[in-house]
Amino acid sequence: MLAYRDGDAAAFEGLYARHRAKLFRYLLRQCGRREQADEMFQEIWMSVIRARSNYEVTAKFTTWLYRIAHNRLVDSYRAAGRLAEFEVDVLDDQGDPPDYPASANEQPERLVARAQLAGRLVAAIGLLPTTQREAFLLAAEGGLTVEEIANATACGFETAKSRLRYAYARLRHELEDLR
Repeated sequence: MLAYRDGDAAAFEGLYARHRAKLFRYLLRQCGRREQADEMFQEIWMSVIRARSNYEVTAKFTTWLYRIAHNRLVDSYRAAGRLAEFEVDVLDDQGDPPDYPASANEQPERLVARAQLAGRLVAAIGLLPTTQREAFLLAAEGGLTVEEIANATACGFETAKSRLRYAYARLRHELEDLR
């Protein structure tokens, strides 16, 4: 981001390529609707572009980016007056069928089992309270540490740690039959 701030336009392409997929998945899982996630995604990257000249290093870029995302989500929750319903949407990153012959992990029955497992996990994540879901997704999708989650969500370290711990406990409970 410092290189982009200093005029290196190609640096933005690197930032975008590195963070776009995780940020979009985070937004999609938080708001549950692709159209809303797309809109927020664009707004967040426009915020990054607008902040270019004034960017100062106060935290890791990832923490700063997810702080913008968190604030945008909070704004959308306030505007809607309620939490968005969670949409189960299992995506294939490439969008192409596997080449044949498929490996053992790519056989249709295994693909179906993984899709069902992914659906169960996504549904279980959707059952988490908003603050726990956000902490879990920031850790799982964003790769943020507890300290970075606390910074991104404007809460204390212990609060972020508790939210994450409770999220993991609830997910273990929801999926305990899979053990």
